Amino acid sequence: MTTSNLRRMLIATVSIAALGGCGANDIASPGTGGNISIINNPAPTPAPTPTPTVSLVTPATGCPTIADAQGLSDRGTITGPTGTYRVCALPARIVSSINLTRIPGLLYFLPGRVDVGYDNGPTPLSSTNTRVVTQPDGTSRTLTADSNVTLTIQPGVVIYAASGATWLNVNRGNRINAVGTATAPIVFTSRDNVLGLNTDSSSGQWGGVVLSGRAQITDCAVPGTPALANGSSPNAGTTACERQTEGAVDPALYGGANNLDNSGRISYAQIRYSGFVLSAATELQSLTTQGVGEGTVIDHIQSFNSSDDGAEFFGGHVAMKYYVSIGAEDDNLDTDVGTKANFQYVIVAQRAGSLAQGADAMIEADTDNNSVLDNPRQNTTVSNATFLDRTGPGNADQAAILLRGATDYTLVNSILTTNPSHSCLRISDSRTAGATVDATTDENGAPVFRSVVMQCLTTRPFIGSPLSGQTLTDADVAAIFGSGSNNNNATTYTPTLTNLFINGANETAVTAFDQTTLNGRVFNGITITPAGFFDRTTYIGAVSGASDTWYQGWTCNSTTAALGTSLSGNCTTLPTI
Repeated sequence: MTTSNLRRMLIATVSIAALGGCGANDIASPGTGGNISIINNPAPTPAPTPTPTVSLVTPATGCPTIADAQGLSDRGTITGPTGTYRVCALPARIVSSINLTRIPGLLYFLPGRVDVGYDNGPTPLSSTNTRVVTQPDGTSRTLTADSNVTLTIQPGVVIYAASGATWLNVNRGNRINAVGTATAPIVFTSRDNVLGLNTDSSSGQWGGVVLSGRAQITDCAVPGTPALANGSSPNAGTTACERQTEGAVDPALYGGANNLDNSGRISYAQIRYSGFVLSAATELQSLTTQGVGEGTVIDHIQSFNSSDDGAEFFGGHVAMKYYVSIGAEDDNLDTDVGTKANFQYVIVAQRAGSLAQGADAMIEADTDNNSVLDNPRQNTTVSNATFLDRTGPGNADQAAILLRGATDYTLVNSILTTNPSHSCLRISDSRTAGATVDATTDENGAPVFRSVVMQCLTTRPFIGSPLSGQTLTDADVAAIFGSGSNNNNATTYTPTLTNLFINGANETAVTAFDQTTLNGRVFNGITITPAGFFDRTTYIGAVSGASDTWYQGWTCNSTTAALGTSLSGNCTTLPTI
C-alpha cells in the first residue's frame, strides 16, 4: 500500500466515526443550517393606468349619391367634442324619392325649410285635377299625378338643422319612411348639439318635423257661410277645409277628407332642441302632425327640450304608441282642430324650474274659439300615461290637464304627479262637460276617466272654467272625474314611483281598466279608435315595473330624466353608435 492510499483510508475512517456520533435529528436539512437572512424586496410600483383614449370621429371622404338629381351639397366639415364630420346638405325641395344611409363620419344637414315633394292639395291629382308647381330650377310644371316622393332615413342617421327657422315638412301626397331601431335610433337635432354647446336646459334652436296630410280637420282658413244648423261651418271636415302650418311664412297647407291617408312612418326617433319661433311669436314643436290619416304609423318618439309643445296634433286621425316627452316648455300632448287621436304608453317629465320658460300643461285639448261647434269634433283617448308635472301653480292653463273647446276626451290607466299645490284638472266651456250624446253635433258625451290616479292641490284639485253666460263649477268637474269610483283617485293618492316613472306599490295596487274595450269605436260614421289599437295591460301608468324597459336604448338621457341604458348617450352629445 502506498503512503497516499494509507492517508486516504485514515481520512475516510475518521469521517465515518464522526458521522456515527450524530443522531438523525442532528443532521441539518439542506438550506437550514447557519444564519438565514430574509430579504423582502418591495413590490414594484405598478405602471399608471393609461387614460382611455377617446376615439374621435373622422370625416367621411364625401357625400353619397342620391336618386334626386339635385344631389346632396357638400358643405365641408363640422367639428365638435365627438369628432369631425362631413356635412351633406339636403336640397330645399326633394323632388325624387331618396334614401339617407348611415355613413361613419357623416351628418345630413337641413339648411333651411326642407320640403318632401310638392304640396299635391287636398285630393289626389289626376288628368282632370292638376296643379302647377314651381320646380327647383324656377320653371313651372303641371302635375297630373301626385309627386309621391318618399324620404327614407335609415337607422342610426343623424340629421342636424341650421339654427333658426329650419324645419322638415312632408307635404300632402308624399311620405317619410324614417324607421330607426331600438339600438340605432334616428336623431334630428340642432347645430349647437353637434358643436357641444348645449346644456340640459337648452331649447328652441330649430323648427322641428312636420307631417302634413289629407284627413279631416276643422277651424278652416276659409270656413264658408252660412253656418250649418248644428253650428258647424260648412267647409269643416271637407276638402274645402285647409289650414296653414302654425308659424310658417310661405304656404304649407294641410287638410282634406281622406281619414285613411298615409303620410308614411316615423319610428325610433329622437327630436332634440326644437321649437324656434317661425313668425309672430309662433313656434313649431318637436313633432307636428296635421291632417294625417290612419295609414300613418308613429311610434317610439322622444321629444327633448322643445321650446313649445313636445308634440301637437292638428286634426286628422293619429294613433301613436311609445311617446317620451322630456323638458317641453309649453304643453306635452296637445290636440286640436277636430283630431281623432289615440295614444298608449306615454312618459312626460317637465324640467324643474321651467315655469319661467312657459312650461304649461301635461295635456291641452282643443281651443275655445269661434269654431268650437265645427264638425268633426275632437275625440282623443289616452291610455297608460305617466305625467310628471313640475311647474306648480302659475302655469297659463291653471292646471296640469286642460280640456276645452267642446272636446270629447277619454283618459284611462294613467298617473299624474304634480306639485302638491297645483290643481290637476280644469275643464273650460260647459259644452266640453256636456253629457248628452248628440250625433248631429258630433257630441259623444262628457270626458271619461277610468283607473286614473292624481296627486293634486287638496283644497282645489278641480277647476270649472265657464265661458261668459255659462255655468260650470269646480264641483261639476269633480263629478265628471269621479274620485272614489271607477278606480279613480284624486284625493288620497300618494306616489310611490321609482326612477320618476316606474310603478311602485301604490300604483301597482290600482285595478286597471280594460282598454281593449275601446278598440273599434265608431261614432257618427267616423272611426274614433282603430280596431286592435290598444294593448291590454293589467297595470296603470306607462311602466309596470323594473323589468318593463320599452323606453331604454333608443332614448337619450338628461338630468331631467334618466331613461336607463342609453345606446345614444346623453342628449347634450351626439350618439356614438
